[in-house]
Amino acid sequence: MHGIAVAVLSEDRERLTVLQTRLETTNLGRTNYIHLGFPMGPTDPVLRQIQDARSEIVLVDIDSHDPQRAINAIELIHATTSDISIFAVGEMSHPPTIVAAMRAGAGEFLDGSASREALLECLTRHAATRSKTRSNVGKAKVFSFLNAKGGAGATTLSVNTAIALQHAHGKVVLVDFALIGHVALHLNLRPSFGVFDALQNLHRMDGALLEGFMTVHKDGLHLLAGPQQPQSVVPTPAELARLFDLLISHYNYVLIDCSSRLDQTTRLISDISNAVLLVTQTDVVSLWSAGRIHSFLEEGVGRDRLRLILNRYKKIPGFGEDDVEKATNCKVLWKVPNNYQAIGPAIDKGSPVALRSNEDASRSFIALANALAEASTSSEGALDLVYQHDKSDAKKKTGGRLLISPLRAGQ
Repeated sequence: MHGIAVAVLSEDRERLTVLQTRLETTNLGRTNYIHLGFPMGPTDPVLRQIQDARSEIVLVDIDSHDPQRAINAIELIHATTSDISIFAVGEMSHPPTIVAAMRAGAGEFLDGSASREALLECLTRHAATRSKTRSNVGKAKVFSFLNAKGGAGATTLSVNTAIALQHAHGKVVLVDFALIGHVALHLNLRPSFGVFDALQNLHRMDGALLEGFMTVHKDGLHLLAGPQQPQSVVPTPAELARLFDLLISHYNYVLIDCSSRLDQTTRLISDISNAVLLVTQTDVVSLWSAGRIHSFLEEGVGRDRLRLILNRYKKIPGFGEDDVEKATNCKVLWKVPNNYQAIGPAIDKGSPVALRSNEDASRSFIALANALAEASTSSEGALDLVYQHDKSDAKKKTGGRLLISPLRAGQ
């Protein structure tokens, strides 16, 4: 359901009905919790129920004949909940009550007989303030990894990039959206919960519960694990939006392993991402598939954020990056050298190579992670990613664009 979620508290049953009806007529607010009476202490279950319902506003009805209980409730709600606004409803003809309510923590005071327009004005003001606050808070960058062809290495890339980002920058979460999750095996983890548990509990999700669904790697990386068996559940756009809204507000970087998944969920994740990293090799089948995936993503905004990562790269005489881009209609971002002798055993042991500085592939993963972290974000959300061989053109267009070169990784 859309609209601002509002909890309504009153000691008068008739007033509860009146306030609920008035709220619903605004078409901006919706009642998601209603209770006869006020919380009496910090352990009162009403406080938890308000938070579990994910209320953004609590509407507290003040009895003009005995306002103190409502004032105490406002003070209690303000002291024990976070990110919840409080609207007091009472008699405008009694200034001491208004002052007491505002001092207790109410952000708005409405007349008990306030019209729909007055309530709508307060809700609109709340929505504008919330949007401004959110826009001023730094949100996480979101990177999704996708295979051009089965076995291209998207999971390996996502795991090692996540580990490198965690080591250098911290507060990284890796989300496994593959149909069968393999990320936990790459990290030698045994998750108890994962993506589908989070999706099924969005109605009561907060930061503490979200963290409870995470499996933490010894290096500090958080994993929201994929299913251990194929699942038929497909998240709705609203559920994905809600989940990612939570993730980007609690982490600096959100990485998604889509593996070889190609469906509407992948398209939606691509639209949410700042960059979609399509992992491929330079064989004919992989490049053909990469071109088809580019076409698949063209319906959303993900097409503008799609970049190629050439995995297990070996230079082929007479076939360069320009030829790859012409074959796939995608820009090349990065090249990871072929170092299977190190990476293969590392996958089997669940020990990522990203922090082994003596390996060429490790240096490449670390450099890629740093480059993604340093990339600037456009007003549309895409990252300004330019590959080294575009350097001369980039300088002509703008001197401030980030130039990413795998040569810095020792290749």
